[in-house]
Amino acid sequence: MPHTVETATAYVIAALEAKGTASHEDFDVPGIVTTTHGLTQTWDFHAIDSRRFWGIAATFLRV
Repeated sequence: MPHTVETATAYVIAALEAKGTASHEDFDVPGIVTTTHGLTQTWDFHAIDSRRFWGIAATFLRV
């Protein structure tokens, strides 16, 4: 399966909601996807270090 913006978005939503403490609606998901892709140059977000991913996600938490 090729990795695309759609698979990256699905990955982000699943990761955010897997924690059970927040909904993906609490985050700027497109912002997370764009920033992560820009830093990693891949749509395969499974390859990203989890600390890096959560650091990016934290900056897009809607307050």
